[in-house]
Amino acid sequence: MFAMRRTSRLGSAAFLGSLCVSLAAGVMAPPAVAAPNPGAGQTTAPQVTWGSCQRFLGDNAQDLPSAQCTAVPVPIIAADPTGPQAQLAVIKVPASGQRIGALFVNPGGPGASAVDSAAGMAFALAGSPITEHFDIVGFDPRGVGYSTPSVRCRTDAQFDAWRKNPMVDYSPAGVAAIEQINRDYVKECADKMGTAFLAGVGTDSAAKDMDTVRQVLGDDRINYLGFSYGTELGTAYLEKFPDRVRTMVLDGAIDPAQNTVDSIIEQMTGFQVAFNDYAADCAKSAGCPLGTDPAHWVDRYHQLVDPLVSKPAPTSDPRGLSYQDAITGTFNALYTPQYWKFLTSGLLGLQRKTDAGDLLMLADEYEGRDPYGHYSNGQDAFNAVRCVDGPTPTDSATWADIDRRTRELAPFQAYGQFTGLAPRDICAFWPVPPTSAPHPATPAPPGSVVVVSTTHDPATPYEAGVNLARELNAPLITFDGTQHTAVFNGNQCVDTAIVNYFVDQTVPGNLRC
Repeated sequence: MFAMRRTSRLGSAAFLGSLCVSLAAGVMAPPAVAAPNPGAGQTTAPQVTWGSCQRFLGDNAQDLPSAQCTAVPVPIIAADPTGPQAQLAVIKVPASGQRIGALFVNPGGPGASAVDSAAGMAFALAGSPITEHFDIVGFDPRGVGYSTPSVRCRTDAQFDAWRKNPMVDYSPAGVAAIEQINRDYVKECADKMGTAFLAGVGTDSAAKDMDTVRQVLGDDRINYLGFSYGTELGTAYLEKFPDRVRTMVLDGAIDPAQNTVDSIIEQMTGFQVAFNDYAADCAKSAGCPLGTDPAHWVDRYHQLVDPLVSKPAPTSDPRGLSYQDAITGTFNALYTPQYWKFLTSGLLGLQRKTDAGDLLMLADEYEGRDPYGHYSNGQDAFNAVRCVDGPTPTDSATWADIDRRTRELAPFQAYGQFTGLAPRDICAFWPVPPTSAPHPATPAPPGSVVVVSTTHDPATPYEAGVNLARELNAPLITFDGTQHTAVFNGNQCVDTAIVNYFVDQTVPGNLRC
């Protein structure tokens, strides 16, 4: 389980509430805005028709009566602009007051729907300076969410079956069997989606598509709030179109200069830090399933979850709790302290041999499975994007070394003993070459970007934000906490600085909250 999903929860339930009224204090009145135009020397924007958002949001659309939605066509093959088109799903929730411009939102993943996230953000921040002065805009990149075609490689039944397999046998035969599963998955993706489409599903294309959406909106410049993987998309856009950014906030940063191997190692280390923080909090209660001795937290965890390799634990759901789901549920809980109580409940269920259903619930939420057994396409889109966003090692020795290092740095997620073997990742077998490569971010125009990084962020470790801020020559807001991303998540210090930056372009210095 090396490739963890880098996503941020931006649905309305993820917010701890709307911005405090006090955030409005000190925010300057927005400047007058000239009539928008596409910008000199740019291609003509596609003609679209805005309408109801019910086709994307269903009954939830009634919570945002002013929202407008459309589909923006983009060529699947850039060199063939009149050929087959993908349709990008776009939502726009107009500013309620004096408009400054559009605020694009991307929640991360890659593979999470920005349409859903923009809707959740507009609802949660209703009445705040953000929704007063900005159209809240989200577009789903190619293959993601409501955009079509959507990347789907597995049926619901195939996804359920995949989750039942523990995939922990790192003997020669076991590794060969896991790699065959990966090869079969890649073939399904290629057969269902076609290599021409998969070749264009990546951040390089998404950054260009975001500029197409900007043209459709009629704005000269954008404002942008990117979380987690959304920082990678924002950095790519800033590199391609530096003169088309008014303000940009990158929260939960990915360092574009980092290679795949180092990214995996640092991310797994970050999750171990978050696990330790969770265990320390759990140990404050006498009934903590991991006990109170830090020296035994990892061992106690393995005593509870490792038996699931042989036999799933009972839950009220007839599927039971598999080993893979227990690990996935644990990772999901480590993204935010709001989920720690569910991790404790699930581990107590394993300890007492009762219902461990909360771990299954966490795994379902992470994998995008609804109560009816249907999956979103988030995980398939995640794989499609990450596999073309940078080169992946294809030699077995590198993956064995990754396994060795993660066992040392993140022992809570390791099973059994090191064998000197490990399966290669899905991306090692991907049918199209990468369209990007690691490289330092280009310094940004002064005042155009602010980076936010959390000290104990498990998915995007703090140092990645430090590095990105340095590369962009941008100020860094440090949030002290154990969670993934911080903006508009209830911290007044962070939120006040970000609102003032977006509304009146007051650039914060390096700040610690």
